[in-house]
Amino acid sequence: MVHAKYMKVRLNSLHPSVPVPFDIYVKINDRYILYLRAGDSMEADKIQSFEVKAPDSFFIHDNLYEVYKKHISDQMHSDQLTSRDKAIILRESSLALVEELYENPDIDQALNQSKEIINEFISFMDEDPDAMGHLIGLSSHDFYTYNHSLDVGIYSLGLGYVVGYKDAELKELGQGALFHDIGKRHVDVNIICKDGPLDDSEWAQMQQHPQFGLLILNRHQVSDAIKACAFEHHESFTGNGYPQQLAGNEIHPMARIVAITDTYDALTTKRSYNDPMTPTDALKFMDEKLRSRYDSSLMDAMNDVLFKMAEAKKNESA
Repeated sequence: MVHAKYMKVRLNSLHPSVPVPFDIYVKINDRYILYLRAGDSMEADKIQSFEVKAPDSFFIHDNLYEVYKKHISDQMHSDQLTSRDKAIILRESSLALVEELYENPDIDQALNQSKEIINEFISFMDEDPDAMGHLIGLSSHDFYTYNHSLDVGIYSLGLGYVVGYKDAELKELGQGALFHDIGKRHVDVNIICKDGPLDDSEWAQMQQHPQFGLLILNRHQVSDAIKACAFEHHESFTGNGYPQQLAGNEIHPMARIVAITDTYDALTTKRSYNDPMTPTDALKFMDEKLRSRYDSSLMDAMNDVLFKMAEAKKNESA
């Protein structure tokens, strides 16, 4: 007997007004039970309820991945959905895929799928002037590797866009940011998920994730820029970062962007041992206390990225 394989979907990637072209299953006690038949649509209140209680419990047959992708693409090009609706759909559909990227043993497949994710974000940014503001405004307040990697990817695209990155370079930056923490595959999961600050030995292991990331990416056909995002995003302009103690312009330009967005996301997301800062407070803290660590021109540009988020929130409440 051949057992069916499933892939995870997040319900907020499915707009309640749009029927789905695939069966949706709920996972209960390691069993997949049919929840919604193809041709039906989810009710908005149920999506909201499940997103709070069980956001990671819904699946489709993995041989329907292309059908799912087309469904997402159709929603993204629909005239019936708002810019914010599309931002939610794109972020939520991408979050499930980013989890797959980090769990997938086939790195080449994960790298190829990551290009599709970045292309979708860039297309949305190009087509809708409010896209980046909405995407940034939807960033998660919980710190998990998958949420964090996606949000760093979004922030990095926004920052790269503001400072003039285009086309192939912007795609390369997005992919590098998405994989900046890929080395955490080789860090003990108990350290990554620990409730509370790390002790010295745990911190020493965590500090190895840039080297682990480089080792992983060196086995595959990726650019030096993507490798640098993984290997150099904890370097500091003052030369006291890790793992190489690079200083100033020795740090790859794309890694400088990821260094800022990585720190910003860490400050604005909730950990077990600290409350998140507001976007304004986080940027002020980085500007006043940490500025010497970063490329100052990029720090200035980060203000423009956050301005887009503030404008998006203002327009939503108007």
